[in-house]
Amino acid sequence: MRHLMSPMDFSVEELEKLMDLAGDIEANPAKYAHACEGKKLATLFYEPSTRTRLSHEAAMLNLGGNIMGFSSADSSSAAKGESVSDTIRTISCYADICAMRHPKEGAPMVACRHSSIPVINAGDGGHQHPTQTLTDLLTIRSLKGHLGNMTIGLCGDLKFGRTVHSLIHALVRYPGIRFVLISPEELRLPGYIRSDVLDKNEIPYEEVVRLEDALPNLDLLYMTRVQKERFFNEEDYVRMKDFYILDMKKMALAPEDMYVLHPLPRVNEISVEVDADPRAAYFKQVQYGVYIRMALILTLLEIEVK
Repeated sequence: MRHLMSPMDFSVEELEKLMDLAGDIEANPAKYAHACEGKKLATLFYEPSTRTRLSHEAAMLNLGGNIMGFSSADSSSAAKGESVSDTIRTISCYADICAMRHPKEGAPMVACRHSSIPVINAGDGGHQHPTQTLTDLLTIRSLKGHLGNMTIGLCGDLKFGRTVHSLIHALVRYPGIRFVLISPEELRLPGYIRSDVLDKNEIPYEEVVRLEDALPNLDLLYMTRVQKERFFNEEDYVRMKDFYILDMKKMALAPEDMYVLHPLPRVNEISVEVDADPRAAYFKQVQYGVYIRMALILTLLEIEVK
């Protein structure tokens, strides 16, 4: 039995297979419409989510399966003090596979150690968000035609942004990757990721504060929001939340083939006027998220569709 805790759980070759499967699902949805009949997905979400929870549920429904679960800790027995390990043991009696989001780093790892069904890490604190990373990789490959040999700007909350952390881990395995880390001093990428991932793998990167300075040289811009829920006090959040706002004036500085991605939700960091720009790919990204999660569910359940 296999789980997904980190994008590193899949080799580059396995990721290619997964993305190829997602591409076939996109091209032939009817072929997969009954692949998971009789199977159940449990979504165990201890903190709020729209896209991640609903895209997992949409993925299972598109495969002909069923869904169950909860959308906040308050609506589960966690409110009574039940442990993650006891919860997953119970859910294993009801469902065939589960997706878990938890505010504490490592909670999904605890779950997989006590689970008799595959567990998907749907985000754990500021640590990892592997299914978003799979979505990002599929989106980049679909838009650019390849993964590798590009300069990627990561902008916003690089300190707490688990989507950024997971994406860096995944992309350093591809040749010719270069990062531009765009953030205020207070939200810089954690030192352990710079040393243990970027430096260790000899990945070239530079750190800048001004988005305008980075835009002309990017193949891809990955925007993130400043996450209110990760701040310890309101004052710091208010000071940081509008530090970056991508608008059409800034987009004019970017190459014509530079795509903009965002894991969503956005607050103010991308102006709505950018939505009409053909380089704005963040809503396409949402759709790719359903396809890759369908492929992941089939892979973890070891279901092959001929």
